Amino acid sequence: MGLSLLAGPAHAGKVALLLDRYLARLDDEPTLIVPNASDVDRVERDLLARCGCLFSGSIGTFDDLFRRLIRADPEQRPVATDAQRALVARRALAAAPLNGLERSSRTSGFADTLLQTLGELQQGMLDPGDLGGDLARLYAAYRSELDRLGLWDRDLLRRRAAERLQSDLDAWHGEPVFAYGFEDLTGAEWSLLEALAGRTEVQVSLPYEPGRVAFASLARTADDLSSLADGRIEELPPRSAEYAHPALAHLERALFQESPPPPPELDAGVRFFEGAGARGTLELVGEELIALIRGGTPPEQIALIAPSVEQWRAPLETVLGGLGVPYAIESRVRLGATPLGHALLQLLRYTWLDGGRRELFAFLRSPYSGLARSSVDFVEGRLRGRAIHTPARVEEEAERLREAPVPALAELRGAETPVAGVRALIRSMVRSAYGTEAPPAGETSRRDLRAYDAALRLLDELDAFRALGEEVHAEDVVAALERAEVRLASASEAGCVAVVDLLRARTRRYEAVFLLGLEEGSLPRRSRTSPFLDDDARRELGGRLERPDQVSRDRYLFYTACTRATRRLYLVREAATDDGGPREPSPFWEEVAAVFDADDVARATVRRPLSALTWQLETAPSDRERLRALAQLSVADPDGARAVAEANDWGRRLARARSALRRETRLTSDALLAVYGSKTTFGVTELERFADCSSAWLFERIISPRTIDAEVDPMLRGSVAHSALHKFYAGLPRELGHDRVTPENVEQAVGFLRRCLDDAMRGGVRLELTDLQEAELDQSLFRDLEGFVRDEAASPLQFVPRRFEVSFGSDRSAPELQRGLQLGDDLYLSGKIDRIDVDPYSARGIVQDYKSGRSAHSAKQIDEELKLQIPLYMLVLRDLVGIEPLGGVYRALAGARVTRGLLHAGAAEDLPGYQRNDYLEDEEFWSLVETARERGLGYAQRIRAGDVRHDPKGGTCPAWCDLWTMCRVERP
Repeated sequence: MGLSLLAGPAHAGKVALLLDRYLARLDDEPTLIVPNASDVDRVERDLLARCGCLFSGSIGTFDDLFRRLIRADPEQRPVATDAQRALVARRALAAAPLNGLERSSRTSGFADTLLQTLGELQQGMLDPGDLGGDLARLYAAYRSELDRLGLWDRDLLRRRAAERLQSDLDAWHGEPVFAYGFEDLTGAEWSLLEALAGRTEVQVSLPYEPGRVAFASLARTADDLSSLADGRIEELPPRSAEYAHPALAHLERALFQESPPPPPELDAGVRFFEGAGARGTLELVGEELIALIRGGTPPEQIALIAPSVEQWRAPLETVLGGLGVPYAIESRVRLGATPLGHALLQLLRYTWLDGGRRELFAFLRSPYSGLARSSVDFVEGRLRGRAIHTPARVEEEAERLREAPVPALAELRGAETPVAGVRALIRSMVRSAYGTEAPPAGETSRRDLRAYDAALRLLDELDAFRALGEEVHAEDVVAALERAEVRLASASEAGCVAVVDLLRARTRRYEAVFLLGLEEGSLPRRSRTSPFLDDDARRELGGRLERPDQVSRDRYLFYTACTRATRRLYLVREAATDDGGPREPSPFWEEVAAVFDADDVARATVRRPLSALTWQLETAPSDRERLRALAQLSVADPDGARAVAEANDWGRRLARARSALRRETRLTSDALLAVYGSKTTFGVTELERFADCSSAWLFERIISPRTIDAEVDPMLRGSVAHSALHKFYAGLPRELGHDRVTPENVEQAVGFLRRCLDDAMRGGVRLELTDLQEAELDQSLFRDLEGFVRDEAASPLQFVPRRFEVSFGSDRSAPELQRGLQLGDDLYLSGKIDRIDVDPYSARGIVQDYKSGRSAHSAKQIDEELKLQIPLYMLVLRDLVGIEPLGGVYRALAGARVTRGLLHAGAAEDLPGYQRNDYLEDEEFWSLVETARERGLGYAQRIRAGDVRHDPKGGTCPAWCDLWTMCRVERP
């Protein structure tokens, strides 16, 4: 009896020898402990290949052995699942005093971190009495809650199993034990091995070489096992050269060594890949993967190893999926990260957690709702266009528009319990997505079925918790589903490249390995400290809670990853970000490069710069990439590219690719030319926008892109302000008995303005604003309009506001104004004048145009910036209304409420109070007005001809223009 230790570096044959010794003891019903559940099948296949059949012995993980030991325990309790542990922790947190941490304790992250810490404490064989402070109280409350329910958790089971083995002679009957594949032992695992060593023969395999930096993180485990072995230690010599490429065997011996031996030639055994951005880097990998697979390497003999698989999931799907490389990621994802789980959780949040429109329609838009997508889009568009977002109004309006309730909501609310409601809901979701006749098939369907299975198993666990007499609330169900994990496909699938993390790669072996993420900051990783249990507390508590430092741990994992390859090893890093910023290599990258000749490393380094948009034509891995390479070749060698295209029947595709950036701006559509060629009336704001940039006019006026979500924007503010001022000035004579606002009646006028604004808000805002939005819009508008009215009272101008919202050039205009202002060549102008002020003693007047912003245009700016409204409005005033124009001004309603415009110098005495530079002499005044008419005519003629160009005013696009993503111009 006793423990014996097998030690040695990677590829020393430790596991093979251990398995041989296991087979030699089959008659004694031996037990083999492997690191992970996924390793059980692999080891069984290995053993069957050695002996043909197995009729005795057992293979499992430490947890399997713990459960085996506890089966005969007369005091054993049911074991709480992860979901049940979370519920227990939530109840313990609700009952325990938290000294100001009540709000934090309600978050899922707090409970998850607490559970992880409590698990470590229990694995360390520690009780609440061994601690102090808040953690001791939380630990005691958690244990008390488990005792009340008559449950153990997984960690209590481990501890009880280890204690039973130490004290119960019937717990073990002398079966030999073999173990491998672990580096750190918890307190419970160590107690188990220690007790087994006193009861039977135990043989343990540990990757370790004394004094090597690569194994520093395993020193404590090696020391503990050595003391327990008491001299029964067998150190195996390195045998990497028998299994691996010479360069890889050298790397295994020399990595992290201060004085490495002379290196062999790399000879493609180790290669270094440097790319720009995640996609560019993975395209390098993808090209090599295709070459390896085409060269005869089975995909399952290739692995991509990364510090974090989740970080690489999306770019892998983009790049490898596009190249057609089969791959399988071995990992788990949260239920909410799957399509089925996401739709389920969104509906539950809407129904039970006061979610809004976004959550409800995330479910309704999914294929699991059973509703037609067109119907859902119609309803959502109506709701978003009116900014309806509160749950009650969303549901009310959705039912009204659909003329029927949402079936899933009724089913969920009508269930007896939240668990029963979710069970019925998820079944109906799968039935809606796939029907009942055709079975689900394909990878998407398999993922849905895995998510469905994970959800049902979780609901079974919650029902079991209810059977203990505990209430499971809706919030508990949602929290449990949010924490639930779905296991994806195994990385050992035949015909697929394996994608695994550093930890899972330890016990595997492949012909070719790609090590991803070798940038500074990615590897070694930053250490994470538990807020409940820092390093000092771990050191004081003992119980094997102290951890090796993160750098030392990652150094060992990097060593094991490098030794997983037998033929080729690829080190992969981002040399630059997607924006071109440089990234430094990981220190581990430098360590590998340092053990080989520098010139040899330089020759083995492959780089893909940010400017490399395509592969070379002869090496492009797919038809799509070959066509992209051909398009690039056509720039330097058009004739050669044309010949290649004709030989492969790609002529039409190449022509389309070559012409993709040649964008004609002039309108060529016969339908559009017919519409605009026959147009005779043009709006003044339309012509002004055309003057700003005809390309911008095209998108705003013809294509007319709009956001679906209604919001409080400057257009809405301006509309309400215009409506309030119209009501105010139109009702001013009746309300105040005076045509103007004066210092004497200004306070009464402000009160009347308040009522006018209230009317405008009620009739002009069709959105369902929040209380805060409504208050902000109302108060800011009233502040601006009140200042505007007080400015009117203080103005020396004696002209009287007479006409408001004067429309011309439309069927709704007054009969004398319906024709509009003639620009020339049977072309007319339409528009609406905000306000006309007239001299009470003559037929003279000025036009005023309200601007909801802070700026207004001076006479000089009107000419330089091609503004048309004020000059052309004055022509309308003269030719259509019959009033002699003395000027026109823009009135800013916000900020300092600037007033600027174009005024006749001869009427300066009648129009006091304006800026001196805005008064122009008669000839200059009328010249600017007529110039505006000529410009308007020219813009109207260009519109009729479809003459659209990229011609921004001033020659460059303004910074505020948001049409650049659609603009029909080639960008540098």
